[in-house]
Amino acid sequence: MFTGIIEELGVIRQISLTGDGGHLEIAASVVLEGTRLGDSIAVNGVCLTVTKLSRTTFTAFVMQESLRRTNLGSLQPGSPVHLERAMAADGRFGGHIVTGHIDGLGTLHSQKAEGAAVVLTIGADAKILSGIVEKGSIAIDGTSLTVMDVGSEDFRVGIIPHTGGHTHLLRQAPGYRCNLETDILGKYIQKMMQPNERAAPQSTLTLDFLRENGF
Repeated sequence: MFTGIIEELGVIRQISLTGDGGHLEIAASVVLEGTRLGDSIAVNGVCLTVTKLSRTTFTAFVMQESLRRTNLGSLQPGSPVHLERAMAADGRFGGHIVTGHIDGLGTLHSQKAEGAAVVLTIGADAKILSGIVEKGSIAIDGTSLTVMDVGSEDFRVGIIPHTGGHTHLLRQAPGYRCNLETDILGKYIQKMMQPNERAAPQSTLTLDFLRENGF
């Protein structure tokens, strides 16, 4: 589990994609402290398992499902990525519950200065928007942010100067495809509120049957 508080910007050193998935080698420093093989690190919000370590890099395997749902497959050597280690049991919960399991991609439509902050408008499909609520939380490329408002085709978030300086979100141009993870608590509530999709068994009891049997 993660909190959506980005620890550092890593840099893609090498990327190798095949039909079975791929490997990312990422240059980093902060997230390597105390990290061991098998540990989890969120890369642009995607929970990945560390398979190889050096003094300055770590390598992680990426499944095909992750490549389909996220922007990891579009990365190139030199691309900056958000990095966060899994939350320690005694750590502070600075953001919100982030699982590292991406729901899908959003598209950056615009950036607009609003005082010292910058407001991002991000488009997403209806399924993702249904899980976003005004003043709720969302993770964008793994960054925990508060939703300002939600429309029928997009939503808006505000980036304060500290977040802007510690992430790559303000470096992106319109059209940038970002990883979106909606609030896990909302997903469970949404699931429980849905009607049971399994059809009720059809009864074979009919009026003709009753008459034939003396009723």
